[in-house]
Amino acid sequence: MTPFHLWVYLQTTPLFWLTATLAAFLVADALAKAAGRRPIVNHVLIAIALLGGLLKLTGTDYQTYFNGAQFVHFLLGPATVALGVPIYANFALVRRNFWPLAASLLVGAIVAVASAVLVARALGAPRAVLIAIAPKSVTAAVAMAVTEALGGAPPLTAVLVIATGILGAIIVTPLMDALGVTDYAARGFAVGLASHGIGTAGAFAVDPVAGAFAGLAMGLNAIVTPAVIPALLPWLLG
Repeated sequence: MTPFHLWVYLQTTPLFWLTATLAAFLVADALAKAAGRRPIVNHVLIAIALLGGLLKLTGTDYQTYFNGAQFVHFLLGPATVALGVPIYANFALVRRNFWPLAASLLVGAIVAVASAVLVARALGAPRAVLIAIAPKSVTAAVAMAVTEALGGAPPLTAVLVIATGILGAIIVTPLMDALGVTDYAARGFAVGLASHGIGTAGAFAVDPVAGAFAGLAMGLNAIVTPAVIPALLPWLLG
């Protein structure tokens, strides 16, 4: 069997793309660790670049890749549910800060939607793009469902959600340091609210309390933002 025929066989094997996904993550994580976990060296962004480059180089379509890597997608559900464990462990702290968290959640959800849509509108973005960008701070599955219900483009929303998560994970630490915010609960809640799962993963890498509050914000924002968007969009779209 020639190397070409071997490659053709391997890339159609589901286990290959699962292995490639795990390998890309391990390489990306090793690079991030070697860089001292600096926010700019984001392991999610690196892993996406590695996998995207491999798919482009081999001419593999997304469906073929997903058929092999869908087990990782399946694990997103249990991983999300598992966020309840650190939240429960910090429940006393959550209860003591209930009203500040509630106010931050509502204001943060409104600002996240309004700022993105108004800036995009000022730059001349069409209506479909404005709808797609509105839920960019919510986890992908919820954001795409909201966009589809409002007549936007779900694939564009998925890209914007990932970009938002990566950007938030990169800038949150230097931004919070510059603002003098030292409370890890506040830092975590902010990044979870603005940058959903990717930001939450980054928060856990910094501090367990930050990760717990990021997970709390991510879950609550997935409820609040879909309720806020229908009320805000008519005004935002003019």
